[in-house]
Formats: sequence, structure tokens, C-alpha cells
Amino acid sequence: MSLWTAAEIADATGGTTHGDFAAEGVTFDSREVIGGELFVAMKGETTDGHRFVESAHRQGAAGFLVSEDCAYPHVRVADGFEALQALGRAGRERAGATIVGVTGSVGKTSVKEALRHAFQEIEPEHTHWSVKSYNNHTGVPLSLARMPGDTRLAAFEMGMNHAGELAALTRLVRPHVAVVTWVTSAHLAFFDSEEAIADAKGEIFEGLEPGGVAVLPFDSAHYARLRAKAERHAARILSFGSG
Repeated sequence: MSLWTAAEIADATGGTTHGDFAAEGVTFDSREVIGGELFVAMKGETTDGHRFVESAHRQGAAGFLVSEDCAYPHVRVADGFEALQALGRAGRERAGATIVGVTGSVGKTSVKEALRHAFQEIEPEHTHWSVKSYNNHTGVPLSLARMPGDTRLAAFEMGMNHAGELAALTRLVRPHVAVVTWVTSAHLAFFDSEEAIADAKGEIFEGLEPGGVAVLPFDSAHYARLRAKAERHAARILSFGSG
């Protein structure tokens, strides 16, 4: 079964189809194309994904999500980045999975991987997770767009460098459980204080589904601050640590 058909991609992104195709995966990195993927061409500050359409085609991409002319089966959109966000949103919408979102100054990937292994013991054929450290404004929607519709358990890592970034990501992911691993001064280049970092990490609770659970580091100096944020959005609050 395909992950996305051209018609489904067009419906999710508001684009127009040019040729029919079915994709078994999604990527915006032509080096990841091994055959059957949707290649998303995005324009960035330093490069333009449309430059790699030919390379992705040679490597076996099934179709393309583009904002420029394309000689191969594709869906044409106004903006590749916005289309990826929309495709990720649609991927989240169609999946009936229970989702855990993880953030923190340290330990995000380790906790996400631990959850992945635990979930695979429960649902070996229906577990999904964000690969590598795909935890930013492009990696999170990509991970959502890669999620099969029959997923039952999923774990997503979310990162940030500035206030407001996590709020946007968590509203895409809409987790049932939101975990903050720890708060340190890792981001002080972008924040005035650790308290400001804690506030930004606490944004993850803003996307919690109704009845959602917040998980907090009890031993953190910012536990009370995180808890106050969680109480505004979570139906239940759990903690881990020595307390």
C-alpha cells in the first residue's frame, strides 16, 4: 500500500496534480531517495530543492512536490515549505495513533528512541517515530508526513532555538503525552535566562490533545515553572526523578 497518492497530496496541500503517481515515502533530501519516494523541493536561504529534481528522478523518486515547472509526475504548489507543513498536518490527521512528543535541553533523542523500542514491543508493525534528530520546522512535518495511516503508537522529538518555535511544532504533532526531559543553559545564546528557556520548553504542552498528559523532570530547578505551564493544558501531570 502506498503512503501517499498524487490525489491525496494535492488534496492535503491545495496543489494541482500533473501526472499520476503513488509514493512509498517522503523526503526533501535527494541523497535519501532510494526509489518510490515523494521528493519535496523547498526553497531555502542557501539552496533550492528544485536543483535536485533531476538527481532525485535518476535515483527513482516516484513523484515531486514542486513550486516550479517539472518534467516528471508532480503536484504543483505555491510554496514547498508550506506544502510540507500541510502534508504533515494531513498525515497527523489521518492517523489514529497515540502520540508522545518529547522536548528538552538534553536527552530528547535518547528518550524518543527508548519510547520507540518500547512501542515496537507492543505494536511491532504499527509504530512510527522521527528518525535521526529531525526535530525542527522542517524535520517535524516531514516525520508526520512519513507516518502511515495505520500507525497506532508514535514518538516525535521536538527542538527549538527561539521562543514560539515549540508552540508551532506541538500544534502540528498534537501529542497525547508531552515530555520535557530537562532544562539547561544550552540555548542561552538565544535566551536571556534559563527561566526563559523553561518557558519556551513548556510550549510543548500547548498542543496537547484533550485529556493529555504532561511529564516533567521533578528535580529540575524549573519544575514549578514547567508545572504551572502544564496545568493550563494537561488533564494529568506526572513527574520523574527523586521526588
